[in-house]
Amino acid sequence: MPTGKVRFYDEDKGFGFLSSDENPNADVYVPRSALPEGVGALQRGSKVEFDIVAGKRGDQALHVRLIDPAPSVSRGLSIRDRKPAEDMVVVVEDLITLLDQASTSLRRGHYPDRSHGAAMGKALRAVADQFEAGK
Repeated sequence: MPTGKVRFYDEDKGFGFLSSDENPNADVYVPRSALPEGVGALQRGSKVEFDIVAGKRGDQALHVRLIDPAPSVSRGLSIRDRKPAEDMVVVVEDLITLLDQASTSLRRGHYPDRSHGAAMGKALRAVADQFEAGK
């Protein structure tokens, strides 16, 4: 199974490009549908493993698996990078509002729409980074 790195990924557009370790000068298209379940986006520089299929416009990645997160993600935040607790109150309250809206949607039998899901994912990751800073 080929490996490579994420060159670019646009979460809003739902696609990006990988560079293969075997041929770093050739871009491999990666659609959102190739990402593992629960992964909304890929971070630039992340090491991935993937299958390749020949598409009409070139190589396309299938079944992408994250091997190593991007260096900036794996290091995490230091305790100096944490936001002040007073600022985090607002962030946590906004997250609670987003989760409450998702809960209402789920009770009605639907998952939140893609944009609401993306907003929740970003907010959850940001809050997690702040809480884990300095570990």
